[in-house]
Amino acid sequence: MQTQVEVLAAVDRIATDVIAPKATETDKGAFPEAAVAAFAKAGLLGLASSRDVGGLGQGPKTAVLAVERIARECGSTAMVMTMHWSAAALIEKLGTPELRKQVAQAQLATLAFSETGSRSQFWAPVSTAAKSGDTVTLNAKKSFVTSASRAGYVWSSKPLAAQGASTLWWVPPKSAGVRVTEPFDGLGLRGNDSSPVTAEAASIPAANQLGDDGKGFDHMLGVVLPWFNAMNAAASVGLMESALVRTAKHATGTQFQHAGSTVADLPTARAYIARMRIKTDAARLITYDTADAMEAGRADAVLRVLESKAAAGELANEVLDLAMRVCGGAAFRKDVAVERVFRDARASTVMAPTADVLYEFIGKAVCGLPLF
Repeated sequence: MQTQVEVLAAVDRIATDVIAPKATETDKGAFPEAAVAAFAKAGLLGLASSRDVGGLGQGPKTAVLAVERIARECGSTAMVMTMHWSAAALIEKLGTPELRKQVAQAQLATLAFSETGSRSQFWAPVSTAAKSGDTVTLNAKKSFVTSASRAGYVWSSKPLAAQGASTLWWVPPKSAGVRVTEPFDGLGLRGNDSSPVTAEAASIPAANQLGDDGKGFDHMLGVVLPWFNAMNAAASVGLMESALVRTAKHATGTQFQHAGSTVADLPTARAYIARMRIKTDAARLITYDTADAMEAGRADAVLRVLESKAAAGELANEVLDLAMRVCGGAAFRKDVAVERVFRDARASTVMAPTADVLYEFIGKAVCGLPLF
């Protein structure tokens, strides 16, 4: 695969043949093992990695389009891949050639930023790292880590010695002293294994440091946040599109037998569906423009990055509320599958950086104030 068209065609095949048939099982809490294996086999773990390490050399726009397509079938799988490609983008910038190759070709990766002590303010870890010779000892209580039981972690801690908010590390999967403290049991995204992780005197090689000591904050904001926000917004768009298709199908296929009409014959229902279409398209436009701004290095790229997740997450909630109203009592049934999308869509506004935090950043940016 060399072109964006070829990459997205491969994603579409996996979404159709692997992800969709297992979406119900994944929603019951099963990790999307088959999907991850299919992405690895197709070389798609390396979507954000350079070709010189076996990756596909694609940028944010391809990642956004890929996540949107995945989310139309399964929100959990979309979140697993969002976290992997966000971590891969950071590793591509700071990792060793060996680590870059590993993540591009075989190793699922994720972000381990959010902590019990700093909550959704992921940029300010309270966990620690201490160096002794060629070894670093980590102690932490991470609150949510997607793919926690299966992935390697891009891990944040306080700096070793330098000034700054954080330092980043690569923590290989199953590292001694690192443990998942409890299984994930959440409202939505139930298959993404987003579990709390604790490090208790966990030792990793000092060579696993990603970037300079104390510079983690810069890399979080300069690399991870743009990729994550854009793909998170794309996941919201995919969920909205899924809800729209399911709602229209229900509205046109459900009859009032006594009247010989369908739900779609009701002007109110059609108006709700029209609003769903408009809100979905609005979210898609700002998400695509965000990816374009990132790739072009536009002056408004930072603002777009902040806006995209906030806007798409809020609009997804509005679209799913409308879907529930149109589908009525049937929306509570599993077979209609609107309630699954409704639950999955709730995650974006409360996932760090939360919508309220993003509004604070956007307001500061518009007023010409420093974000931090």
